[in-house]
Formats: sequence, structure tokens, C-alpha cells
Amino acid sequence: MTTSPELLLAGIGVVAMAAQWLAWRLRVPAILFLLLAGIAVGPVAGLLNPDALFGDLLFPIVSLSVAVILFEGSLTLEFHQTRGLERVVRRLVTGGLLIAWCVSTVAVHVFLGFPWDLAVLFGAITAVTGPTVIAPLLKTVKPVAPVAHALRWEGILIDPIGAILAVLAYDLMAALRAHHTWVHALWDFGATVATGLGIGLVAGWLLEVLLRRRWIPDSLLNLSVLASVFAAFSLANHGQHESGLLAVTVMGIWLANRPGIPVHDILEFKEVLSQILLSALFILLAARVAPDRLFGLGWPALAVLAVMLWVGRPLKVLFATWGSALNWRERALLAWIAPRGIVAAAVSALFALRLEALRVPGADRLLPMTFLVIIGTVIWQSLTARPVARLLKCAEPDRVGFLISGANPVARAIGLALHEQGVPVRLCDSDWYSLSKARMLGLPTYHGSPVSEHAQRNLDTSGLGRLLALGTRDHVNQLIMVRGRDDFGKDKVFSLPLSQDGDIAEKHALDPEYRGRTLFAAGMGYWTLSALLMAGAQIKATRLSESFDFAQYRSGESGRSVIPLFAVTPKGYAMPFTLDQELSPETGWTIIGLHSEGASGGDVGGVNPAATREP
Repeated sequence: MTTSPELLLAGIGVVAMAAQWLAWRLRVPAILFLLLAGIAVGPVAGLLNPDALFGDLLFPIVSLSVAVILFEGSLTLEFHQTRGLERVVRRLVTGGLLIAWCVSTVAVHVFLGFPWDLAVLFGAITAVTGPTVIAPLLKTVKPVAPVAHALRWEGILIDPIGAILAVLAYDLMAALRAHHTWVHALWDFGATVATGLGIGLVAGWLLEVLLRRRWIPDSLLNLSVLASVFAAFSLANHGQHESGLLAVTVMGIWLANRPGIPVHDILEFKEVLSQILLSALFILLAARVAPDRLFGLGWPALAVLAVMLWVGRPLKVLFATWGSALNWRERALLAWIAPRGIVAAAVSALFALRLEALRVPGADRLLPMTFLVIIGTVIWQSLTARPVARLLKCAEPDRVGFLISGANPVARAIGLALHEQGVPVRLCDSDWYSLSKARMLGLPTYHGSPVSEHAQRNLDTSGLGRLLALGTRDHVNQLIMVRGRDDFGKDKVFSLPLSQDGDIAEKHALDPEYRGRTLFAAGMGYWTLSALLMAGAQIKATRLSESFDFAQYRSGESGRSVIPLFAVTPKGYAMPFTLDQELSPETGWTIIGLHSEGASGGDVGGVNPAATREP
């Protein structure tokens, strides 16, 4: 029975979703499960044959998808990130690339007997790390900033360079086998670089002009940028084969480093699109590789992989980081992480078909060997990179802390209470007087607005995964919520209730979709909390026990009342009390609450938080 194309396409989406969800649950890069899923539904089960499904459109689809992924990655490459790492990045993508290329070439020639010209081509294809793998791996590993920036820049810059070198190696190989001269291949290389750079710069400049002059409405922004990427990629490839990857990379870097360009708006759409394309591509390309061809390579193939991982990569990083400010731990982690990605898979698949047509000895082993390297590096580093980063003390702490907007008395009191419980916090405020008081309390601070351009580049958010808007002005808090939900997620941004009551507040309030989650209790806005603190209320931490549970805590002491603010688990994870979620703290948890004189039963300032909690 023939399966309909519609059902196959829908099935790819379902398999991709399942692989992504499983990776999210297990906290490992999704690429591992995408590759395994592709092999399972392809050659193992025989359900998916990408060549039969797409025909001649398969590789154009792959090429355009890779172009979008590279462009999205290059939009994150801002030059200020390489401050102090310029030489390291430059060496990684130049001399370091040549070192890795040479090691891979020699290894595959010695252990698998590849002819020298085919070995050179394999070395060029597999010498590069891929942004399609690096980006999700970094989200899981969360290395310290210098390592993360170096890996991100290397992965994105080296992908088009590696593709160009692979094309050069192929052209040189084909030219020499056809009795042409070296001059022909070198000319092609120079023309490829010039075409990619030229079209990339022109396309980036033209798109910048259109955006600056407001000639593209917001409703057409994403469509226009995507069409521009496709046009630049296709035009460059039409002018000189394989120059398109370089063109879209240059185009993205240009836009990322031009002030006033709405890169953030473009990235939001491109990140979602890249995730969809990435998931589909790995399934499709993995479905083209039969397991028996991988296993047929034998133990020598594993020896090649080991040499690439534990000889080629360390030598490359040793050369690139010589004399740099990176310490030995950061260098070791940089040497450990080097997965191969989608460009290597796509290029090897394309060249394998051409070389088999030329009857090059060993050409039938090029594609499975490349996939073995991709699968091997992804599996190995998906399982080991995070533990190694922790072992080397080069992993960022878990993002369990709070970025607090405001250094006023309420923000300082809440920040200090969290800080004393070991919860990471950082207070941001443009008022130096308030900020200096927070610093005197020993609280980490940032002088400036958390939504400023300077904060995007300089604010240290290591270990901070949630945002508390505790400012004195409601409209400023709402602005920060809108911006913060993009960086932290809509479920991880919190603000105080609006200070005003009634219709006036509703008229001027943002839609709840953009406002974030409301803290503590209805009516407990900034000025109410501030008045309570001024009247002598205190924020205290209370540990629950079997003899004193949460219900007893909520009832308050005789003559005193309490509003619970945060519940801290025994592992130190703090959860705010909000209007949209009822927490049930257990024995051993610590409750941070506002204690004040007042009517018993939990009334504070005439407000009973238990009674006003929204259903």
C-alpha cells in the first residue's frame, strides 16, 4: 500500500514533535532523537523514503532550509560578544580549521584506506562544527559566556567556510581527475568567496535601508526578510556554486551589528522557523542512511572518530587559544565540544552521488562515514558535555534566580529575603541612591534599566531565569513585562498588582497576555506593600514542619497577620505566590512572608489574600 505524501509530511511533523518533547523531558539536545527517529522511520521501518517523496526537490529544499538556519544564527553574532576573544575566533576558523582538516584527512586515509583526494574531501566536510547542533547543545550545556560565545561564533562562521572548502576540494578533485590544472580550482575558490561576500553585503545593506526608511510594514517584516534571504542565497549560488551559504551569513552579521535594526523582531520568527526546519531536515537526511552501511564501516571508522575527537579538536583549540585569556578549564571545555551538523550531512550526500557517478573508489563510503561522525559526535557530546562542563566548573548555574526591576524599599526587602535563602538575585534600577542602598545590603546590582540596549549587552543574568517587576510605576512595570516575556518566557515574568483600583486601572492596563503573572495577592500593589513596611511590617522566612504546616502558617499568629510571598523548596528553588496558581508547600519547605500587626486570620491592610485569590 502506498502512503500518501500528505500523510508522510504530517508524520514527519509528529515524529519531530515527539523527538523534541522527549529531548525536553530528558534535557538533552533534540538532534540525538531526531537522528535516531529518522533512521527508525526510514531504512529500519521503511516508512519514509525522502528521495521518493521529494524527488529532485529534496536538495533544493535542504539548501534553502540550511540558508535560513545559518541566517538566523548569524543574526545573533554581535561583535561585542567577541571582546577579548577576537583572536581565538579568528584562529578557530582559519588555522584551527586547517589543523582539524589535516587530522581528519590522515585518519580516514590510514584507517579506512580512502584515496588521498577523497580523504581530503572528507576532511573538509567534517572539519567544521555546525550551528544546527551547537545552538541546541549550548541551551542544554549552558557553558560560561566566553566558551559559549566562542562556540557560537565558530559554529556559524565556519559552516559556510567549511562548505566552500568542501566545494574547493571537490572541484579540485574533479578537475585533477579530468586532467585540468590547479589554477582552475583555485580560481573557483576565489570567485566563490568574492561572490558570497559581495552579494551578502549588498543584500544586507539593501534590507537595512528598507527597514530604516520604514518601507516595510510590520505585518510584512518576516515575509520580506525570509524572501530576501532566499533571494540572496539563490542569486549567489546562481552566480557561483556554493557561495550562497557565505552570502546569507554575511547578510545576517551585517544586520546584527547595525544599530536601530529590529533584529529582535526578526529573530523571534526565525528561531521558530529554524526549529521546524532543523527538526525536519535531520529526520529526512537520517532516513537516507541505512544502518547496515554504518555498521559495515567496522571498527576502523570508530578509530577515525576517536582521532577527530581526541586528537584533531584538542590540537585545534590548543592552537586557537594559545596566549588567550581563557583559563585551562575553559580551554578544556572548548576542546571537548565539537559536534558536526546538517551542512556536513547535506554536502556529503550531494557529493557522494556525484563521485559515485565518476566511479571514484570508496565514494560509496563517504556518506555513511560522514553520518557516523555526525551521529557519533552528537551522541557523545549530548551525553557528556553537561557533566564535563560541571566537572570543569565552566557551566552557568541553573537559572533559578530572579532579575528584579527596582531597588526601592519593597524591592530591597524582597531581594534581601531571597538572597538570605541562597536564591540568586540581581536588582536593576536607574536611581543610583536606591541602588547604593541595595549594594550596602550586599545585593548584586545593575545600574540602569533592564530593557535598555546597554543591558542587553552588559547585564549579567547568569543563574537568573525569572523576572520580578517591583517598580513604583505601573506603566514601567508593564513595559518591562512586555520586554521580559521574550527573554524569560511568559510564565516566568511577574509583576505587582496595579496600584489603582476600578475602571481606571482596567482602561490603562495591558492585556493579561502581555502583563505577566500577578504576584502575591489582589490589592497588594507597590504602595500598599510600601506602607506596610513603613508601618513596621517585616519580611521573614519560616520553615514548615510536621507540627507547623502551611495551613497554620496562613492563619497567622495572635494579633499578627501574614501574606506568603515565596515558597522555597528544600533544594533552594523559590516559587512566587501568584493570583493564578495556588501553591501547596510541604514539610521542610521555607515560606517567605510579610508579617505585620493586624486582625488575625490573614487580613493585612484590610485585604484577605485567601479571599481575594482569583479562581
